[in-house]
Amino acid sequence: MYIGKAAKLSGTTVKSIRHYEKIGLLPQAPREGKYRVYDQENVDVLRFIKCAQQLGFKLKELQGILADYGGRDFPWERAQQEIARKKQELTTQIDMLQQLHAGLQAFEKDLQDAREECHLLRASRPAEKKPAHPQSLGT
Repeated sequence: MYIGKAAKLSGTTVKSIRHYEKIGLLPQAPREGKYRVYDQENVDVLRFIKCAQQLGFKLKELQGILADYGGRDFPWERAQQEIARKKQELTTQIDMLQQLHAGLQAFEKDLQDAREECHLLRASRPAEKKPAHPQSLGT
């Protein structure tokens, strides 16, 4: 199949496929004349790339997974290792975000407590007299 059909079947674009070949994510496709020819395995790799990106993998990370992939044996073990690493990275980020959230909740409570205390202080002070307006003094 030609590049347009491979793009359609994989849910990517022709431009993306060319870029993936250029940066080594996808092996260079053989040519028939001036046209690149792709097979189902290429489409499957393109789907893998697209799915991995949707799950937060960056192209640089995918380059690490697919570095030695020449179109024959897909690096399943390396992909599993990177998925485990990515999950751990996300777990760490979630923990950090939960700590940040807890800190914001404590900060919000402290501000509310301070606001209530200031309100109580204002209510217990004797009222101050405001000076009369200068216009109303001489008339």
